[in-house]
Amino acid sequence: MKIISLDKAPKKKVEMQGAKKTWKQIPLSQDDGAPVYAYRVFTVEPEGYTPYHLHNYEHMNFVIEGEGVIVNEKGEEQPIKAGDFALVLPDEKHQYRNKSKENPLVIICGVPKEFE
Repeated sequence: MKIISLDKAPKKKVEMQGAKKTWKQIPLSQDDGAPVYAYRVFTVEPEGYTPYHLHNYEHMNFVIEGEGVIVNEKGEEQPIKAGDFALVLPDEKHQYRNKSKENPLVIICGVPKEFE
């Protein structure tokens, strides 16, 4: 068993093309012996965003803090806020955007462990 506080998980800037003001932490992964999933936490600073991208696996998200939008594959913005869950299916293009000028958007992202 492993228990870790989020503030103890190293925080690294997301350096992918198309990302702005976004940080990633990996509190639980296959490195910890997780047999199926890895949990990542993304902090999107005010007016920041993740890359507009897709991948061949699903991921499940929970908004811990803040509010923003998910841009879907049609380019439409769908609002999200603290307490919301979101499912992104395989090969579904998406992007998380923080529209706030003051508060971070913090999201837990669960993915198959092989993709972290």
